[in-house]
Formats: sequence, C-alpha cells, structure tokens
Amino acid sequence: MKLNKITIHLLIIVLLSACNNFEELNTNEDSATKVNSKLLATGAIIDIMKTANGLSFVDSQFLPKYMGWGEGSRGAQYNDFGRVSFDNYVTLKNYQLMIELAEERDSEAYEALALFLKSFLLYNQTIAVGDIPYTEILKGKENFLTPKYDNQKDIFKSLIENLDLSIELFGKASDFEGDPIFGGDVNKWRKVVNAFELRLLINLSKKVSDAELNVEQKFEQVYKRGILMESNEDNLQLAFSDKSGQLYPFNIAHNKHFDYPMLSNTLMDILKKHEDYRMFYFASPSKAKLTEGKTESDFDSYVGVEVSDPVEDIRAKYVAGEYCGLNKRYIYYEPGEPHIVIGYSEQNFILAEAALRGWIQEDASQFYKKAIKAHFEFLNAHTPDDVTYHYGRKITTQIIDDYLQKPSVQLSGDFTNKLRMVMEQKYVASFLQLDWQPYYDYRRTGYPLLPINSETNMNFKEPSKIPVRWLYPQIEFEYNKEQVQKALDSQFGGVDEVNKLMWILKE
Repeated sequence: MKLNKITIHLLIIVLLSACNNFEELNTNEDSATKVNSKLLATGAIIDIMKTANGLSFVDSQFLPKYMGWGEGSRGAQYNDFGRVSFDNYVTLKNYQLMIELAEERDSEAYEALALFLKSFLLYNQTIAVGDIPYTEILKGKENFLTPKYDNQKDIFKSLIENLDLSIELFGKASDFEGDPIFGGDVNKWRKVVNAFELRLLINLSKKVSDAELNVEQKFEQVYKRGILMESNEDNLQLAFSDKSGQLYPFNIAHNKHFDYPMLSNTLMDILKKHEDYRMFYFASPSKAKLTEGKTESDFDSYVGVEVSDPVEDIRAKYVAGEYCGLNKRYIYYEPGEPHIVIGYSEQNFILAEAALRGWIQEDASQFYKKAIKAHFEFLNAHTPDDVTYHYGRKITTQIIDDYLQKPSVQLSGDFTNKLRMVMEQKYVASFLQLDWQPYYDYRRTGYPLLPINSETNMNFKEPSKIPVRWLYPQIEFEYNKEQVQKALDSQFGGVDEVNKLMWILKE
C-alpha cells in the first residue's frame, strides 16, 4: 500500500511491459507506443483476462473440490486459507489515467470501461475478505498511505452505482480502440457489464430483507434492461491458439504437472448420476478400470477420488491408477478451450436461481436448461471431433436434446431441491472456468455438498467447516495497522480469522 513510492509513470510501464501484445516501449515521445488510452485499455483488459500456467492455473479447483492432487498435497484441497494481496490496487490509477488521456469522442467508452474494471477488481477484493479500503485508495498520489476501510455494504452500493453508470455510458458511446477481446464493440461490453451486475446481485441473496438495498427489485430492473448475453459468442473469455506463447495454460509445453490432477467424487458423481457426456470431455478413464477390461467409452471406467481423504490414501490411489485424470484435450490440444471470466451459461444459471427465489417472474427451468445447453455447446465447439478427446461419446444436438429431457435433470421438488439442482449443474459448467466463483456459490448456498473430513481439514479452529474468508495482507498490519484493526474490530470482534462471517454472508 506504499503508493507514494511508485509513480504513475512507473505503474504504466510495469502494466504495459507485462502484456505480451506490446512491443518494447520506446522512450521517444513521438513513438507510436506512447502511452494513451488505447494502450491502457489493452493492458487493463488483458490484466483481468490473463491466467497463470501449469499448476497455478488449476489452483482454484482445489477449494471447491473439483480435483485432488497426486503429488504431495495442495493446501486449498484441505481448506488451508492464507492471506490476500492488495497489490492490484495500483492498477486503479491506470483506469483513471485512461479516462484523462481519452480524446473527447472516446471519453464515454473509456470511462464506461474504467468503471467496469474498477468494479470488477474491487468486487473480487471485498468478496474475499470483507471490508476493504475503497473511497481513499486513490489518494496515494497525495501521500495518503493509511486509507480507511469502508464497510462492505457501502462498497456494494457504490459498485452497483458504478455498473449502472458504466452501462449508461456504453449505451451512449461509440466503439473504441484497444480492446483485444471484442474489438471495442460497446454493445458486447454492455452485455458483459449487465451480466456482471447480475452476478454481484445474486451474491446478495442473504440480504433480501435489507430495505435500503432492495436487492430483488434491483435485480429485476437489471434483468428487464433487455441487454442480456444471447449466446456463448457474448462471453468475456480469453481464447488460446497453437502459436507459441498463446497455448492453453495447462498444455504440456509449459506444464510439468499435467499428470497429477485427480478428478473428485463430487464432480464425477454429479456427471454419472445423469449419464452426462460432458464427463468424457473433462476426464480420462481410470487406468485400473481399463486394466479390468472396461472400455474408454464406458461410464464405469470413470471414478472419482474423495479429495478430503488423507494424503497417503490419495497417493495410493494415484499409484494404483484408481482415479480419472484430466482429459487429454487440456494437455495435448494446444488451444484447449477459452477461459471464461463472465459467461452466457453463468448468466442463465443466475437467472434460474433468481426465478426460483421469486426475484423475477419467469420459469426457472427455462434459464436452467439454456444454461446447461450453452455449456454443452461450448465444449463441443472447442473440442476436435477426435476419439482421443471424447472417447467415442461425442456431444451432438441430439445428445443435448435427449439430456435436457432426462427425468433426473428436470427441476423438481421444493425450493431447496431445485436450488441444489441448479447449483450442481452450475458447478459442472464452471469446471476450469470462472476462477473462484464456484467456491463463492458454495459459501453462499451450501451447494453442491462438499466433503469435509475433520481429520484432514486444515481449518483447525472449526474442523467441521470450510472457511468463509481469506485473511488481510500482512503488509497492512505493518503499514496501515490502525485502519485494518478498526476494520477487524467493526466486523469480527478484532480478530482476523478465516471462519468469521463478513457482512454479505450474514442473514
């Protein structure tokens, strides 16, 4: 947070040099690479889209129990929560500079983009820990080194206002330069911002009794704007290719850990329950089952592991081949699949949940099935028609239609059961996508049911639970101690602890 030691000029250089789309900056002021709104927009968009490679790419899969690991143990697999970082706050200055450098004809587009990017960054920060520095975080250039922490409710109110304004400005703006995803198409960005606002609002599901927020009415208003995503073509996603430097993040070319993922019972049981062809696109068959005489296209060849089991038990299954690894398309097919940050399928699952809750007067099943169909189509569109990648269980239009008619897939029962079904299908569709959103959905709804083993759980204070927040950065206790302690006093009785409920999680 020592922002006075980093000049705006240096921040820009760091951001731009990190983007492999840019040539090395030329210090000549007349150079075409001179800092401008276009370059800042490119860097900022890439920054929220970029992914790590190899093991780091799948780190977000351990906490929501999509997979275990065959080499040692991963902390998140056993619910070990650490500290977050506030380092990304420095990029907020670049958003403001992007606005200031914009020519008049482009000012609305770049301001709209900046409002979305700021909201996206700060939403992800607050939902992880609770209260965060907000209103004073840009005062670093005025030597303001100890920003106060705003309460989470006020932050969410401000984020909603910013997203509303972003959509309004994009509606007035012309297409802009510097967008590597949609080519500056403001209509695409309006849909993305609208979908993100729906995500934000569904995460306020425990706050429906707050008359000031009026979450239900606001959600309905956002839904009725009529600027929803209409297909997977509207996804905010990063696509990969077979070119050097653009390969899928888990591709073998830059990944020595490709053989260690072990898909979980949690994921596999949901898929097998419905005889879901997506299993053959996610997984490779168990070597032990093939040795027994099962075939690659046999549902019985696919087994999950109980990822909360002791490390030594999981290692024994790994050695014996009694597990399913990742499908070869994630490892050997260079483009893999695009990584979705905000997507059409997710939007429809959100709308299905909202309809179940009575927030919108629509048929929940309609959105639920649209969401499932969209995910099937996404997998099919980004997987070569090669038996190596689907083991003879190719997804076709007929397969999708038949799946959506299965009795086991139909929404049924009371609200709780229907919510479970929606969240289970959303969980499947979020595999290797949407970063930490599956965990936040579980934290908020309790679905899908995730395994908790008190003998292996690294949540030592409450071994029967999965933690509900990360801890504040250590550097805050060294340089902003008074303010972070005030935040802890007001929220958690003065203690920075992983089981404390932040405002958004309190009924």
